[in-house]
Amino acid sequence: MLQNKTAFTKADILLPKNENMEKWAVVACDQYTSEPDYWDETANIVGDDKSALKLILPEIYLEEEGVSERIEKIQKEMTKYVGEDTFAEYKNTLIYIERTQNDGKVRAGIVGAVDLEMYDYRKGSVSQVRATEATVVERIPPRMAVRRGAELELPHIMILVDDPEKTVVEMAANSENKELVYDFALMQKGGSIKGWKLSDEACEKVISALEKLGDIDTFNKKYNLDEKFPLVYAMGDGNHSLATAKEFYEELKKNNPDKDLSNHPARYALCEIVNLHSEALEFEAIHRIVTNVDVEKLMGILTAELELSDETSEQRIDVVIKGETVTKYVHKPLSKLAVGSLQLVLDRVLAEMGAKIDYIHGIEVVEKLSMADNAVGFVLQDMAKKDLFPTVICDGALPRKTFSMGHAWDKRYYVEARKIK
Repeated sequence: MLQNKTAFTKADILLPKNENMEKWAVVACDQYTSEPDYWDETANIVGDDKSALKLILPEIYLEEEGVSERIEKIQKEMTKYVGEDTFAEYKNTLIYIERTQNDGKVRAGIVGAVDLEMYDYRKGSVSQVRATEATVVERIPPRMAVRRGAELELPHIMILVDDPEKTVVEMAANSENKELVYDFALMQKGGSIKGWKLSDEACEKVISALEKLGDIDTFNKKYNLDEKFPLVYAMGDGNHSLATAKEFYEELKKNNPDKDLSNHPARYALCEIVNLHSEALEFEAIHRIVTNVDVEKLMGILTAELELSDETSEQRIDVVIKGETVTKYVHKPLSKLAVGSLQLVLDRVLAEMGAKIDYIHGIEVVEKLSMADNAVGFVLQDMAKKDLFPTVICDGALPRKTFSMGHAWDKRYYVEARKIK
């Protein structure tokens, strides 16, 4: 099977022709998972218009009855939209986008396809495209159920490239002969977005620049390493969506051993690449709250296994009990990051203790939830962007919920689509 030099490539991209784009584009399905009012309001805004909302399965509904019916309806809507000539297809191209976030900052990216032959989400992977956090395999089956019968894919996948010299995305921004293909406001605090189809020449320059990022000598020099295989693309958002695309493609190959699937559309997944060094891209820590737990016992285990003390070290964990915060330092790290050391112990002991863990974005929320009996919060430091690639290279995929890239309303909105059959 012919393998590309770099995993990111051009794609046949679909965009709605004559739809109300402000109603078409909706936020990633894995956001607002505890806020049904958000999704109810989104449905009210969309109304009877065609929308990406009708082609996705928001995760908030995964635990509800009728999921199978929802999935069947999604697949029928896809077939309907294709049959009604809803889309214009831009063949073998890339789309440069500028997303003006709710805070006014502009995040640039390029939409294309990633080659799933060059992606492996398992910890310890040496593929060009790697997961940055642990993949929860239990989250893949419902997504597989959607994809198996789907004619289309809509991505909320954002992949990061470590390009301090700004040779890829920023180069595309300055390219000539771009064709504006959309420009509209995004609902529900999403800001606004513009997209330009790149010229053939600009597309080739993007691919060439990405190939240079993957040059092994350049890679080793950048990180002061002696690796055989470069990490060029690190997952930012949509880890489980890309893992689902990979599993679907592997299933297709397994079920069709005598077929050449090297050019099958399922070999690729639509995504957006963003420069890690974008000023609009901010990493925020995701904190933990543990409930229904013997707090004293849990703290005893953590203190012993991580050698927690008041003496300073590189790994800091703020422990919150009844709204009061005490800072502890790790002297027996199990990972390159404090969140990794903590999570490795929590993953092992919480189930047997009958405890529940939730992942929280705001410190004030952790403080509030820690007021409950048998509850303890863990506040972690923001991860520096410069640590992402070296940590993934050294440790493999980080623990799940290590970092978040901005607020929920800043996540990718579904705009582009692609045929996968």
